Amino acid sequence: MPSIRSNLRPRTWTRYEELGRIHLLPLLGATRIGDLSVQKVQALHGRMLGMGISPSTVHHAHAVLHRALADAVRWGMVSRNVAGLVPPPRRATHEMQTLTGAQARELCRAAAGSRFEALYVLAVTTGMRQGELLALRWSGVDLDRGLVQVTGTMTRTEAGLSIAPPKTARSRRAVALADQAIEALIRHRERQKQEKALLDEAWVDEDLVFPNSIGGPMQRDHLVKRDFAPLLQRAGLPAIRFHDLRHTAATLLLSEGVHPKVASEMLGHATVAITLDRYSHVTETMQRAAAQSMSELLRGTSGGPGTFPGSR
Repeated sequence: MPSIRSNLRPRTWTRYEELGRIHLLPLLGATRIGDLSVQKVQALHGRMLGMGISPSTVHHAHAVLHRALADAVRWGMVSRNVAGLVPPPRRATHEMQTLTGAQARELCRAAAGSRFEALYVLAVTTGMRQGELLALRWSGVDLDRGLVQVTGTMTRTEAGLSIAPPKTARSRRAVALADQAIEALIRHRERQKQEKALLDEAWVDEDLVFPNSIGGPMQRDHLVKRDFAPLLQRAGLPAIRFHDLRHTAATLLLSEGVHPKVASEMLGHATVAITLDRYSHVTETMQRAAAQSMSELLRGTSGGPGTFPGSR
């Protein structure tokens, strides 16, 4: 319904529609909403899993059904949300893979001189999301101050690719750039000027920092399949997801003693608690280093106040 659609991000609405059309309607379409029961929802899970559908997809389909029934309860169509009485299958979790500092340097070396060199340097130094990088506009880049403004994310809608608002309010942020990122962006800007001059009127000028070959929006999957995956092979690096570059940036920031609050703001997390929870494997190491510093302080062998990891 339009009222529901207007409250969802375009990509979320597209996914909801897909789950309903492909999975829920074929299996539940003949069932009246008032006839849905706990047993039928449980049977839905079983049938989907029996068809070889992944637990993650069944979990997401359950979420769509749960939301639809919640609306039905609110509108007085049914008295209770039976989906809320059935636990969905546990989603498969993607194991976080990160590059080491040496591997991150190798990635940047392998990308040097390529069309998307600056994109990869930004990814591993800022932790910006793929959609945020592809939505970045030159008007939001201040190379003199070494800042980029994250104001949107590239998303696919029924009308095609477009820039949507950031994932959360905290995702709209200013991100400070490392020297390597500034230098890569300067080279990238000059390279793009040459591309633009060569194509002349064929160039679609949308002010995008990382457009496709004619200036328009770059598709996420095209970037991964045509550039990122081959880059990892050239660099001799493991076949990680693009999103793992964000995990890499966060891990390296925290490992280098950057305060979690600062790292959280750079990453655009809603709260610092998300950062601390998601990267607890790093913060545990930081705590051990802090405990060692405290031991040295009490033994009188430390460098004095202000020498804890991360203090600058």
